[in-house]
Amino acid sequence: MPTAEQGGSRRLVWPGLALVLGGGLGLRLWGVQQGLPYVYNTDENDHFVPHAVQMFQQGTLNPHYFANPPAYTYLLHFVFGLYYGGGHAVVHAYLTDPTSVYTLARVVSALLGTLALWLLYLTGARLFSRGVGLLAAAVLAVAFLPVFYAHLALNDVPTLAPLTLSLLGSAGVLRKGRLRDHLLAGIGIGLACATKYTAGIVAIPYAVALACSWSEGRSRTEALAGLALFVLSGAAAFAIANPYALLDYHSFHAELVHQSTLSAESQGKLGAPKDGGLAYYLWSLTWGLGWVPALAALAGAVAIWRSDRRAGLWLVPAPLAFLAFMGTEGRYFGRWLMPILPLLCLLGAFFAVWLVTIAWRRVTPSGPGADGPRPPKGHRPGTLAGYAVKGGIVGLLVLVVLGQGLVYSVHSGIVLSRTDTRTLTRRWLLAHVPAGARIVVEPVSPAQWAHEPPGAPESEHCPPYRDVRWCKWASEYTYLNAAGEVDKAAKRKLGPEDYERTLSPALIGLYEREGFCWVITGSTEYGRAHADPSAVPRALAYYRALAEQGTVLYRASPYHAGQSPVAFSFDWSFDYYPLAYERPGPAMTVYRLHGGRCRA
Repeated sequence: MPTAEQGGSRRLVWPGLALVLGGGLGLRLWGVQQGLPYVYNTDENDHFVPHAVQMFQQGTLNPHYFANPPAYTYLLHFVFGLYYGGGHAVVHAYLTDPTSVYTLARVVSALLGTLALWLLYLTGARLFSRGVGLLAAAVLAVAFLPVFYAHLALNDVPTLAPLTLSLLGSAGVLRKGRLRDHLLAGIGIGLACATKYTAGIVAIPYAVALACSWSEGRSRTEALAGLALFVLSGAAAFAIANPYALLDYHSFHAELVHQSTLSAESQGKLGAPKDGGLAYYLWSLTWGLGWVPALAALAGAVAIWRSDRRAGLWLVPAPLAFLAFMGTEGRYFGRWLMPILPLLCLLGAFFAVWLVTIAWRRVTPSGPGADGPRPPKGHRPGTLAGYAVKGGIVGLLVLVVLGQGLVYSVHSGIVLSRTDTRTLTRRWLLAHVPAGARIVVEPVSPAQWAHEPPGAPESEHCPPYRDVRWCKWASEYTYLNAAGEVDKAAKRKLGPEDYERTLSPALIGLYEREGFCWVITGSTEYGRAHADPSAVPRALAYYRALAEQGTVLYRASPYHAGQSPVAFSFDWSFDYYPLAYERPGPAMTVYRLHGGRCRA
């Protein structure tokens, strides 16, 4: 096992840790206002922030929503109340200045993500050495998935803070077995599960730590007391952060079962991958964490058994169990990997420091007569050349391990700091489409996108879309029966998963008869159809007919000039990982129809 001396000295670790925390926070805040005042991420628009505000409107702390656990919602609720000075002020800000509300929520997410870096450093230092802890925190600081999703008011990144707190406690149980370590592990897992249900995977490291303490002959009474403290503190933390799981148990249980059923379903989303969850998650690690850190974690999972079996038992089973469980679920997205990233970072950092330790031994003999090759002349320890070699080894290690994540996370900040293609399209519509015009917009933007920003005086800004009917909301303008007539009975709210299945070329004639002369499409919708053409042949025919019968008046591309479009994916079409992206958003196209009432 690498020692503290081998892994990094105190005088070098503290400046390094400050750099990791400061740099990690900077990456997470860069472009944090992307898209606002319009919340383009569907999950961010539907969950957490709206429910946190709704509690003020309804005068109750019951979220009436348990598909996602409410700890992050409660945190935002209390942060909003403190920041704005009361419930009425929060509601007013949400209705008139959503930019400030969502920015605050995203900053909370970024801060919690940065807190997780510090806790991961402490965990690595407790488990192995300061050097391992620092490198593990650095990997997590620049890894693409936790950096990108820290820009959104979602629960994925906030979960990492209590999750790593539980890991810190479990590492203490493994190494020392103190009661306060059991307490930390319990509080952490309780808060983590109240933020995201899958965070319960950290129960495995705790169970391993407890079993090791028991098998090594430590006080059985103290171990049982620690277990009781873990269970009680975990249950109390979960109840405090999710009180209505008990007070409204029927709703909690019903929505939990519903959420579990949805996750277990085979992919119902058009354009979703169908190669299996395990293969998808392994692929996601190559970009969400990075090729080198992922491979280092795999190598670390093998190498650790030679030097520290107890740590191997603590680190390896949880990621394997998580991948096995999540890989068999019917739905899979890269960000769902987040709960095991801290463990993988620790494994990768352990392996990297282990390699450096071996390299150092080749240039630093243990003393006169030490076994092994002697360092080259001029490279003995204590000489300038010797320190240069050591510094070169460490620098190369950092560059190789962190390079991919740093490049793509910096690129993400640049992309998110630029104007979204949907915002550019809206500006063009405001300047070129007459007031009161009827338009058709695919469900690539929130409903508020069709209206003036909240609080904007109508005398100052012309609101041309105040009475517009959207395909997303006006289902009578989307569903046609077999005869090509409007099906008035098919009235239901459409989501992105349903929209492409309702399209057919006959809709274009309907648009023209009803005077819907502007049709706006987005690649995150038509990309689904092209990703699974056999499922929606009529949708493909619709897009061909639209291109033939309509005139393109405006395009907004998210890509650099000359770059080929990125193939549709439920990750890369929404998180902008490929370097081809110049700005956020889908490729947007505005068509003008010319038949029927659109001739004028």
